[in-house]
Amino acid sequence: MSGTLISALVWVPKGRAALKPKRYNLDEDEIQRVGKLGGPGALEKLQEEMAEVDLSDGEQNQSEGSDDWEDLDSEDDSAAESKDDEDGQTDDDGDVEMKEDPEPSDPNDLSAFKLDKYDEEDSKGVAMGAFANIKGLAFYKDNNDDPYITLKEDDDDEEEELELLPTDQMLISARTTSDLSSIDFHVYDDPNTSLTVHHDLLLPAFPLCVEWLDFPSGSSTHSGNFIAVGGFDPSIEIWDADLIDGLYPQAILGPSPMMEKPTAKALGTGKKKRKQIVEPAAQDEYHTRPVLGLSWTPHHRNLLLSCSADATVKLWDLTRESPMTALRSWNGVHQGEERVQAVEWNKNIGSGLDKAVLSAGERTVKVWDTRSVEDWIGVKLSSDVECVKWDPWSSTSFYVSLENGLILAYDSRTLSSSPGSLSSAQPKFTISAHDSAASALDVSPHIPGLLLTGGQDKLVKLWNILEEETEGSNVAVTNVPNSETVKDPSSQTKKGKKNSTKIQGRQREISMVTSRDLGVGKVFTARFSPDPDTPLTLAAAGSRAVVQIWDAASNPGARKAFGERLSKMGRRLGEVKKGGGVVGVVDESDEDD
Repeated sequence: MSGTLISALVWVPKGRAALKPKRYNLDEDEIQRVGKLGGPGALEKLQEEMAEVDLSDGEQNQSEGSDDWEDLDSEDDSAAESKDDEDGQTDDDGDVEMKEDPEPSDPNDLSAFKLDKYDEEDSKGVAMGAFANIKGLAFYKDNNDDPYITLKEDDDDEEEELELLPTDQMLISARTTSDLSSIDFHVYDDPNTSLTVHHDLLLPAFPLCVEWLDFPSGSSTHSGNFIAVGGFDPSIEIWDADLIDGLYPQAILGPSPMMEKPTAKALGTGKKKRKQIVEPAAQDEYHTRPVLGLSWTPHHRNLLLSCSADATVKLWDLTRESPMTALRSWNGVHQGEERVQAVEWNKNIGSGLDKAVLSAGERTVKVWDTRSVEDWIGVKLSSDVECVKWDPWSSTSFYVSLENGLILAYDSRTLSSSPGSLSSAQPKFTISAHDSAASALDVSPHIPGLLLTGGQDKLVKLWNILEEETEGSNVAVTNVPNSETVKDPSSQTKKGKKNSTKIQGRQREISMVTSRDLGVGKVFTARFSPDPDTPLTLAAAGSRAVVQIWDAASNPGARKAFGERLSKMGRRLGEVKKGGGVVGVVDESDEDD
């Protein structure tokens, strides 16, 4: 493998994951459900493949075990000879000349994934996705029937290992290697400061975004634990996060897996004999290109927002039958731009207020209402957008992170006085957060003014944005923030010192509280834990395909900056932990050593 990465992660709210997860059971009822899920022809195809699996299983059981081992030994001998040939060559004297070891691969080299050409990927044909050949997923229905697994399973012990504790938190990440993609379900035990992989789920396509939701597909309205996954495939899959070893999703948002999905096609060659690609046209029923963003809100539990490289934003009603078509589609929100990079519900407001959706194109950010999208208001930016986030402490404020490393803070009420037009409004403040793309952004749901950023400079940073009412005049004054955190040519302050500004009766202080390289490589995603008992705990991941948990309450600067603020809210920080509060998944081989 040339390398791995984690493209996205999401926390499951504490207490929402089942303490006793269920085992997947491919019984007759499930086969019927999957047949409906796959669309016309899926049930017949599935039954044929199940019959072939049963036939192959029977033939395998009739074969002689000794023959298998003889074949295995001959394969081992051939492999050993091949390895000798690879490791060295024999000269005329019979001595072996060893070849030099290849240089180790760079974990930050992402060229193997061809992320800059994700919209030029060719389709693998019909019936891919979650309905790829079942024979490749389960040759033996029970691992105890597999002669090559000598350590047989104890169901009671395994069930006990899979049980969760009430204090556990679940974290879900989307991991990809050069030839395999999966969703990994981690369990974080805060009292014992441990992080383990609970189970995983194989995916048919490169995942680009994940979102947690509590609403199941179909007409049911009970709460659950589900994960929506969007990626290179234009369909969106929803999986039951409480199901172990699941083969098929709970719902599919988009074209049926049995249909040939729209793909880019070649149209001759240009002057330099390069293949010219014609992308599939956007349509209203489902996405036709990779899904780049997902957003769910508890204010509208049955609705899911998505955005795509086909430059559309779509609204899905999860009460519909799968495979489902979009409830609404907006093709012109970011007209003139090739893709919609991100979308997010405003979770701080109820359904009775407007301007509830925040979306970002390549260099524009817009705020709009699903009921009257033509009344959007927006702002034009000077660099490509990486992330957008509503401020959970203000229903009209949001943050934008850019490819040039800047973080911009806006108040949507100041964007434009004319609906349907872009403005050049100045942000409330600008933070020069990273030396390269600020690819991760989150706002604390527990502490006002706490901002989390992560960049491709491999750093994760926490920022303190303190605004207080002040006495005296309400005269607006030019914001001259900390020269370390804000790019402002007029700033004369020394690096590392706070600068305060009086703006319309408010005193604002902006400072970087702490910065740390968590060892995840280029940071692609970072999020605060939703558990109010761990207000400074966050998870980060990136180009090294490892997840790291950081309890920043173990950092002296963070304790000083936010401890008093929490105490005023009637809460307190936890104890200082060993290792600076950083917890990663323990490698089993290292643990054995």
